[in-house]
Amino acid sequence: SRNQINTVKVDEFSLTLIPDTGLRLSIDVDLGITSAPSTTKEMQLSILADLHVEMNPDGNLELVTSACKPTLEELQSTEDMDRSDPRTSSVSDVDKQINIEKICLEVSKLLLFPNERLMSLAAPFPITPTCQVRYVPLAAPMYSEQGIIISLQTTFQVAGTAIPLPVSPVPFSMPEPTSSSPSHLTLAFSEHFFTSLFFALEMDGAFNMTILGWLLCPEVTLLLCQMGSLFQEDLPVVLQSTTRSSPHVVLEEGKAILRLFLTAQIGAVSPVFQSFLSVNMDVSARLHVSITDTRMIISAVAIEDIELSLAASDVGPVQAALLKELFLPTIREELLAQINAVLRGGVFLPHIVSFTYSDVNVTIHKDYVLIPCNLQLEARTH
Repeated sequence: SRNQINTVKVDEFSLTLIPDTGLRLSIDVDLGITSAPSTTKEMQLSILADLHVEMNPDGNLELVTSACKPTLEELQSTEDMDRSDPRTSSVSDVDKQINIEKICLEVSKLLLFPNERLMSLAAPFPITPTCQVRYVPLAAPMYSEQGIIISLQTTFQVAGTAIPLPVSPVPFSMPEPTSSSPSHLTLAFSEHFFTSLFFALEMDGAFNMTILGWLLCPEVTLLLCQMGSLFQEDLPVVLQSTTRSSPHVVLEEGKAILRLFLTAQIGAVSPVFQSFLSVNMDVSARLHVSITDTRMIISAVAIEDIELSLAASDVGPVQAALLKELFLPTIREELLAQINAVLRGGVFLPHIVSFTYSDVNVTIHKDYVLIPCNLQLEARTH
């Protein structure tokens, strides 16, 4: 071609939300085109493309074009600067030489990079070395005046195997916004999400504890003496706790409570563990929720209530007051430490590679947690 594009200037590059449809991509590009040594034309290439996100056969979200319309107009010419209308359609051979229909192919190429990133949305994220979480899209997004709504289903894997989660009592849908928010993104997590998280951790054995060399107090020594000939020598007391029922989380306005149902076996190793006392413990722990980068940090800040009851005893009846005196201080300290040790790495939020969350606000409501935030794109290093 004897035409040469000397300058390219992008004047506009914008996305507009079209309710019930998708997105509209608008691009205006000024081109300086030389067709002869003395002739330079200023042209504007305008592109309107309709985009939407759909589910591909692999179950991933994919950004596609549903319509594309490029137009090419002449702005001015060095041969004819006195035109009354500077925006007249060019009928020269320039638009014949520049195949504007191929522009739509280039627009589709623009979507390759974001689609690579969208695939990372459903990637598995680690919680513990053997427990993972995935956020799987349920359907293509919905577009409304308020924005784009994406429904994700949480799945958990323990030791590489997906676990069946407790059945949600009611389907969860995005709460209606109470007011307009300047945030780019709002995440909503149901009460069932948190219950399922702790259920998966329980299946992973995260709340099983063994406390060795439990400090002897006069009351414990008395219990050991009551065992008579079971142990012929002094042995350290060992406490082992396991879950006896699935945990669940209760969300109220401004408060999140984890309820754990444990059984503690107290005994000694001689040479294998022999239990002489079994105690049921119903524990309510106050949780704190915050966000760091792309992770939800959940921590237990206090044990609000512990109910103890004797399950079995080889040393006769034990009064409730004595059970509390024996176990409450140890359980409060050790259980808080255990929960926080399990969750110290945080739980990854649904996110796309290269994006992090900023300006985060976590609000706990009855039955759900709302997290309005902004998206921040990390700078590319290449």
